[in-house]
Amino acid sequence: MIELSSKWAPYLSSQPEAGMSWQVVTVHLNDGRTFEHVVVVGGTIASIAGDPSIPFTEPDISDLVVTNDTSWRR
Repeated sequence: MIELSSKWAPYLSSQPEAGMSWQVVTVHLNDGRTFEHVVVVGGTIASIAGDPSIPFTEPDISDLVVTNDTSWRR
């Protein structure tokens, strides 16, 4: 799990939730990689499409985009 710093709080709090206190985001990294279906719970990255291994750290993140796309859960 990765606890996100407060710099992401204004954006995340202004976006809709997928469920109680959680959102699904796409994470864009500084090196150009993109990770979809990233679950953020209360400001913490909890998993990527249900897999708890997270192959990046917060300093690697250039942008978060809330999608709330839960299609991977089906």
